[in-house]
Amino acid sequence: MNGMTTVRQAVLDLLRSLGVTTVFGNPGSTEMPFLDRFPGDFRYILGLQESCVVGMADGYARASGQAAFVNLHSAAGVGHALGNVFTAHRNQAPLVITAGQQVRALLPNQPFLGATDAAQFPKPYVKFSIEPARAEDVPAAIAQAHRIALRKPCGPTFVSIPADDWARPCAPLVPRILSPDSAPDPALIAEAARALAASRRPVLVAGPEVDQEGIGPAFVALAEAIGAPVLTSPFASRIAFPEDHPLFAGFLAAAPQAVSDALAPFDCVLVVGAPVFTFHVAGEATVFGRGVPIFHLTADDATAASAPAGTSILGSLRFSVPALTAALPEMQRTPPPPRMAATPPLPADPIPAAWLLHRLHLAIPKNTILVEEAPSHRPAMQAQMPRSRWGSFFTMASGGLGYSLPAAVGVALAKPDQRVVCLIGDGSMMYSPQALWTAVQHRLRLTTVVINNGGYGAMRSIGQAMQVRDIPGIDLPGLDFVRIAEGMGCPGLRVTDPARLDAALREACQAEGPMLVEVVVDAAVPTLYHKA
Repeated sequence: MNGMTTVRQAVLDLLRSLGVTTVFGNPGSTEMPFLDRFPGDFRYILGLQESCVVGMADGYARASGQAAFVNLHSAAGVGHALGNVFTAHRNQAPLVITAGQQVRALLPNQPFLGATDAAQFPKPYVKFSIEPARAEDVPAAIAQAHRIALRKPCGPTFVSIPADDWARPCAPLVPRILSPDSAPDPALIAEAARALAASRRPVLVAGPEVDQEGIGPAFVALAEAIGAPVLTSPFASRIAFPEDHPLFAGFLAAAPQAVSDALAPFDCVLVVGAPVFTFHVAGEATVFGRGVPIFHLTADDATAASAPAGTSILGSLRFSVPALTAALPEMQRTPPPPRMAATPPLPADPIPAAWLLHRLHLAIPKNTILVEEAPSHRPAMQAQMPRSRWGSFFTMASGGLGYSLPAAVGVALAKPDQRVVCLIGDGSMMYSPQALWTAVQHRLRLTTVVINNGGYGAMRSIGQAMQVRDIPGIDLPGLDFVRIAEGMGCPGLRVTDPARLDAALREACQAEGPMLVEVVVDAAVPTLYHKA
């Protein structure tokens, strides 16, 4: 036994060596051997429901650029978390998710709190999933999960750990390094450069990988070298291009005809860090049948393989974007005319959502990070709250509700020196209000703005577009978000009068700890799928 340690100690030493000393969790009996006499150099972030825990870890990972460590309860606990595991998969958030399992001796008899086929449960929305065959293999499995989570494209991984494994002896783990990046094919980069140089009217479509990889300034340099307008991809979950830049041309809707119409004037399309393309409604994407050259830079092999047209160039954007810029000849294109700024909306009673967003944009500090889950108001948010700073915007790529409030908590934990504003709809808020409790416990600088339009506004809009009527379950009367927040120790204000809005937003955005503002807005049905 000379030179041996325990599984628990080997895992803690591994996490320390990786700089991972924040653990997100909701504890249960099968996790207690890991949590016993928890070391003082680690920080345990308690969430009151497992989906919240994963959302917090996702926000923390995306804002910090590091893999986050999650500790869940077995079976039902993992089941509770799966909605946000799916979202983490779509967000490309690097997570190492561990879950307790019953002791090995009991597993053949379907014990209480035992997980059957535990490694299969979170598939296919994790990149790697295992319940190690031996206790002494647990540290190596967690190390492998960490490497895979950070390998491009990033994503969640899963390790199931029987409760009696933690005390078993094992050898100390020797850390190793796996490069997370891969380089693009130089020949394909040269081909894309030739096509862009030869085109008369190129266009760029930018996606969340640009911000995710931290290559925003390099991408701006590429766009300026080409001299082409830049559109943000459909459902981009991060800022893709500074929205106050002269080359910024707007947002693509997740509708085939709208995308085709927006791209119709151009003779060459360069898609960077986004799928080709994300759609939400059916229709014919005529852009794919016109023979327009499409070049696609991405580290995501799945979106590259599924693209219906074009040439996909796989590789980390931190390599491919500078390589393409270097391969371009000098070009003297006349820049496109700047995009028209949105007209400031006017106040009214009931409060228009667009006016609320306009006033919120004026109230938030300059370095604020915005975390959004108000799908029916996203076009108005994009018009009234342009994001110009890298790392300043997060939302979910999955469309699954219940992400952004816990994610905002995770972002605030990762960026304690910045104000975080969670902009969330009333329907979305009810999926994960428990996250406010965690924000209160850690006194986070988190402002939550609830847009209360009395129901699921996105469903109203989609129903109108599909020409369906009298849908049950869309209206949400009788909710009081201030009282919900106060029950968890978070102060709140409710605004129905336009004259009180500015003062309420100002107070919430200057609070030292978390604060909620509920704004009752006009329930008018917005249009979600508009042209860029």
